[in-house]
Amino acid sequence: MDQQTRAALKKDKFVTTTTHGLEWASENRQSLIANGGILLAIILIAVVSVVVYNSRSEAASVAFGAAMQTYQTPLAQSGEPVPPGMTTYSTAAERGKAANALFLAVANKYGMTPDGRNALYFAGLTYVVAGQNQQAEDTLKKVAGSWDSSLAALAKFALAQLYHNTGRDPEAIDLYNQLSAKPTATVPYGLAQLQLADLYQSEGKADAAKNIYASLKDKDPKGAAGLTAAEKLDSAQATSLPRQ
Repeated sequence: MDQQTRAALKKDKFVTTTTHGLEWASENRQSLIANGGILLAIILIAVVSVVVYNSRSEAASVAFGAAMQTYQTPLAQSGEPVPPGMTTYSTAAERGKAANALFLAVANKYGMTPDGRNALYFAGLTYVVAGQNQQAEDTLKKVAGSWDSSLAALAKFALAQLYHNTGRDPEAIDLYNQLSAKPTATVPYGLAQLQLADLYQSEGKADAAKNIYASLKDKDPKGAAGLTAAEKLDSAQATSLPRQ
């Protein structure tokens, strides 16, 4: 087959392929336009969603910062003058109530953002400070059921402390055991176990507390939890020694 024939065949194949392609595009023009429109719409929706989410995240961050500022406001000292323009609170409960309203506003308006989720946790904490235990429990339970394991662990830890402080030690013990079984970066195994041992100690269950301290001392001899456990174990053993 000579060069000229090969060129003619290649040209014929190209023409045939192109023709078929144009015919298919012509026949499916409406479908292509519709599919292209759908794809464009999806892209636009995605872009707008990202822009809106980022905007709401920034607004949530600002609002959360304002709530934290109230939460951390120093309490007024008796007899000391208050600087002009500075907001102060006479008690921790009063400050907690003021911060709680701000945290709830952030959580309700920006609940889908990280700061919104954090705000709900702090709303639970400030309910505790304000002495509103039932509201605190309800709020912290919501956070404890969150898909965010780190934040959920913090909420369970706060709930356990609330239960202990309100005479519900069995529920507190259950939560500390849950946290020990599934430790997180926010509530590591050692911290959960130390709190559990302290609870046992407060109940007069010295042997149960000592067992936990001894276990932590052996498992983590150079870590913070292990060192703290060793100190508490020494103190507990010294206390239990008979006086001469």
